[in-house]
Amino acid sequence: MPRERSGAGPRERAAGAWRSVSTAVRRYPVLSRSAVAILAGLLLFGSFPPRPWWFLAPLGIAVLTLTVRGNGRLRAGFGYGFLAGLGFFVPLLPWTGIYVGPLPWLALSTVCAVYLGVFGLVARLVGALPGWPLWVALAWTTAEWIRSSFPFGGFPWGRAAFGQADGWFLSLAVVGGAPLVGFAVALTGTGAAAVARQLWSSRTSGAARRTNDSVDAATEVPGSVAPASATRLGVATAAITLIIMPAAGLLLRSALPGPEKGERTITVAAIQGSVPRLGLDFNEQRRAVLDNHVRRTEELARDVAAGRTPKPDVVIWPENSSDIDPLRNSDAAALITSASEQIGAPILVGAVLVNSDRTTTNSVIVWNGAAGPGERHDKKIIQPFGEYLPMRGFFRLFSEYADRAGYFVPGDGDGVVHAAGVDIGVATCYEVAFDRSFEDAMRAGAQLLTVPTNNATFGDSEMTYQQLAMSRIRAVEHGRALVVAATSGVSAIIAADGSVRQETPLFVPAALVAELPLRTSNTLATRIGPAPERVFAILTAAAVLVAVIRRRSARDADPTDEIGTGLPAARPTQR
Repeated sequence: MPRERSGAGPRERAAGAWRSVSTAVRRYPVLSRSAVAILAGLLLFGSFPPRPWWFLAPLGIAVLTLTVRGNGRLRAGFGYGFLAGLGFFVPLLPWTGIYVGPLPWLALSTVCAVYLGVFGLVARLVGALPGWPLWVALAWTTAEWIRSSFPFGGFPWGRAAFGQADGWFLSLAVVGGAPLVGFAVALTGTGAAAVARQLWSSRTSGAARRTNDSVDAATEVPGSVAPASATRLGVATAAITLIIMPAAGLLLRSALPGPEKGERTITVAAIQGSVPRLGLDFNEQRRAVLDNHVRRTEELARDVAAGRTPKPDVVIWPENSSDIDPLRNSDAAALITSASEQIGAPILVGAVLVNSDRTTTNSVIVWNGAAGPGERHDKKIIQPFGEYLPMRGFFRLFSEYADRAGYFVPGDGDGVVHAAGVDIGVATCYEVAFDRSFEDAMRAGAQLLTVPTNNATFGDSEMTYQQLAMSRIRAVEHGRALVVAATSGVSAIIAADGSVRQETPLFVPAALVAELPLRTSNTLATRIGPAPERVFAILTAAAVLVAVIRRRSARDADPTDEIGTGLPAARPTQR
């Protein structure tokens, strides 16, 4: 007699678990979708530095697309997108509240999550159109553009492109900048969602097709596509959508300039003097911060004199390396002059300058030895709620730290300073997150780019790594070597292909010295500027218009449709 099984095998247990999950999803659809939406946000967060898991971004967008897409109410799409936004931005942005408490962090995360909610709403709307993976990807890119522009000048942190510095999509920046990289990530995600949907549909419809095998073939309409063939075509089309952008990114890698390729070279030093302590009050020891950078520059000068290090043609100090205004304070000026003379090169000094009306500018000054200060770049994109406080009286009601926000004013100019015969494009700290950060500088002929930054106010957080990834995107976008000089780290030398040639650890004094190529040719991304985002926005608006018209037409044709669902009443199938 055959022996009876003592228990279910692994396959049976897996099938039982799957049935339990399926039952739970059917019984609690809103709760299940909400959990999956939060998971999508966490996957997006996982794609950002310092983690190298860039591939989680398209996966997260795929999961979110499958969650928000459907024929239900539009507000449900907004809700699921909003939950995904919280799952993404809350863990991404805790550095914004390290020294000021959780309220600003959670408020900013909530505002940013609203934009993913808008994406979810639009994705549900355009997801009913033919070719929906394209329209949903465009909606993602447009939502990022809006968030990067409004309000208070926008907040681009967390754009999909900024998690791709180590990924296959990086080289696309040379063609269309960060917007094209973000679109590529989104299209890959929506393509993956389409593949998953087609495979699931083919699986669930297989049984139904098998029950119809006995139907007379004479009832088929001449020229019609068999269901199985249609399914295979759908899977193939979705698969092409999935692989086209990663393949393009890999193919374009050969078009990136070599790290050493240029018309001529220049030796650049980046100084990381570090700070006496972290936090918002580190500026109370402004003189110590200045002394640290002077001291590390003097150490570099001794290494040069001893032949241990090549002599730099130009030295770059970080943002806020001299929060004592050297144009008003003779002691600070004397220290900087001495450091420049000892190293035998001009220094780009990050300084806070006090204007006649008591406002301040966040500036980078070219300081050339005994000749003193020369050209300067005044930061043009200043940080709301940090360097200045919009609606100060209103926000003072919510945080005692409101009055600690600065009174900085934006500068103008083209973002280029000239030192050692080189045109250097400058984007100070927060500016690098914006696509327009280097546009004027590149039009003015920048041969080398630099990002002086001060991350000491954000402690031992992931912020500095997130910002470094942005600099890598900008280097590829404009085809220029780029130097990051940070007060407390991470400072880095980045090649035009986005690779990090040198970098410093956090919170230690350090100096990086590198011979960097100079270029004058411009990439396609530099030449076309903001055109990709504008095209994406126009196409998204057109898709939304068509979707709204189709939705209203379907509702008018079926008055029994529930308002806002887009679901027609059941009708008898006609052959």
